Amino acid sequence: MFDTLTDSFKNAIGKIRFHDDDKALKKATAELKKSLLTADVHHKVVKELIAAVEHDTKLNGIGKDQFLHALQKELTRILTLEGAPKGFTFASKPPTVVLMIGLQGSGKTTTTGKLAYFLKEQKKKKVMVIAADLQRLAAVEQLRQITASIGVELVADESATPTQIVKQGLLRAEKELYDVVLIDTAGRLAIDDELMDELASIKQIANPDELFYVADAMTGQDAVRTAQTFKEKIGITGVVLSKFDGDSKGGVALGLTQQVGVPLRFIGAGEKMPDLEQFISDRIVSRLMGAGDVEGLAEKAAAAIDPKEAKKFAQKIKKGQFNFNDFLAQMEQMKKLGSMKSIMGMIPGMGAMAKQIGEMDLENSTEMKQIKALVSSMTPKERENPDLLNNMRKRRLAAGAGLDPTHVNRVLKQFKNAAMMAKKMSTKGGMKQMQDMMAQMKGGGIPR
Repeated sequence: MFDTLTDSFKNAIGKIRFHDDDKALKKATAELKKSLLTADVHHKVVKELIAAVEHDTKLNGIGKDQFLHALQKELTRILTLEGAPKGFTFASKPPTVVLMIGLQGSGKTTTTGKLAYFLKEQKKKKVMVIAADLQRLAAVEQLRQITASIGVELVADESATPTQIVKQGLLRAEKELYDVVLIDTAGRLAIDDELMDELASIKQIANPDELFYVADAMTGQDAVRTAQTFKEKIGITGVVLSKFDGDSKGGVALGLTQQVGVPLRFIGAGEKMPDLEQFISDRIVSRLMGAGDVEGLAEKAAAAIDPKEAKKFAQKIKKGQFNFNDFLAQMEQMKKLGSMKSIMGMIPGMGAMAKQIGEMDLENSTEMKQIKALVSSMTPKERENPDLLNNMRKRRLAAGAGLDPTHVNRVLKQFKNAAMMAKKMSTKGGMKQMQDMMAQMKGGGIPR
């Protein structure tokens, strides 16, 4: 997600090989400037960043560590807006009302669904979505499908006007004690008076606590310009960059906060509902420097994994009793973490691997489909006790799953090996190995 920028920083730092080498610093800043402009960072932001990094590095003595520290400090500054909220903040009196606004095609409706999922799963809130986009024919149906898939309440009525449906939804939200209400509004292909008038009417009725402008990261600096226009005409409290995973440059995120004067609150990091990440400056800088976001990953994992189930699972692993029912349950929990690329990008030292993985969909891979077909062909007893699977049973499973018997043997062997490794890792020595590996990865960011 930040591949181009991270590579740029690595290349710039690599230019500084000796202490007090002024020529090397010039080469490093020239490389950094060129890379940032190529990554679509605004030229004014680049100019300020380069000047600050050069000044701080010289002040503390030219060297890799000094350059790295100056770069981290300046990145944190330009990504932070003094006094602005981090992530999502709730109103003192529920429900917290959020108006989702933006141009048509920006990913606003999908982002509304992702935000609803985030609030329900990670924040454990009771969420309602109001479908107030009656301009785009498919918008209401799209929201119906999304809210049904994530288990969130939808208020929709195609025969009503946007203001009427917003009134109905808010009255119901107060009556039924909802924590958060997300209002999906109409967009246009361009900014026009009709759009702004409709948004102004909805804003007056909804009296929102937050106005989130959803901008398409793929449009680069146009996203910044349209955000500025919406801020002037309607007022916005935060920006959500959608489709950020599709923008290999990523530079628009660096300048947006300072240019628009509102915080970047979330970024869309993939196509799945869990692929929405809070934009918290120190965490983002950590990822930019190749050090991952362990805190963000821990939050996702804590929300996805039931502590009681995790305890039971850990006890089974220690006893070597891991079975196919456990495997399927763990796969369901993994789905809540989001795309594999997004997860890998948050693990220290795994940024390069995330780049290689691309948009790999583990859940829908051929291998995973075959394993699921195999497990579906098992009896309840066979799922609980894989040791029951003799040759006759394996032949039946192969026929039921449409697989070759040798493939069934290979899958069962892989499962057995995984269970043995899990058992080994649950020991004190195994945990020590895991900690050592994580410590090595933590140091796998940008070399000093």
